[in-house]
Amino acid sequence: MIRRTLFKAGAAALVALSLAGAAHAQSASSKAAVDAAKDRGVVGEQADGFVGFVTDTDDAALKAAVAEMNAARAAYYRQLAAQRNVPVEAVGAATATQLLNTKVTAGEYYRTADGAWKRK
Repeated sequence: MIRRTLFKAGAAALVALSLAGAAHAQSASSKAAVDAAKDRGVVGEQADGFVGFVTDTDDAALKAAVAEMNAARAAYYRQLAAQRNVPVEAVGAATATQLLNTKVTAGEYYRTADGAWKRK
């Protein structure tokens, strides 16, 4: 029980750091493009801490923006995981939980661990 509580506390700290750090590693234009696509229901947050496509798109600029955002998140998750000696996947999953609870707004999509897209 104590181990689980400590893990959850550590995960929460990781999430706070990961949300702040990953935001600085992407361009403002990429973030704006991804945010607009979230509003349109084209992309959403995933259970692994990355952004994914809810629907197919031919929009090369949006694909590049999503790739940039995910690359920034991946780099930061790796850095944070190494600093905290935890698996990268744990950082991503903890971030996804925090994003779902604090950043995903009504009407936006998120992908559960079983791969299903749901609308909040």
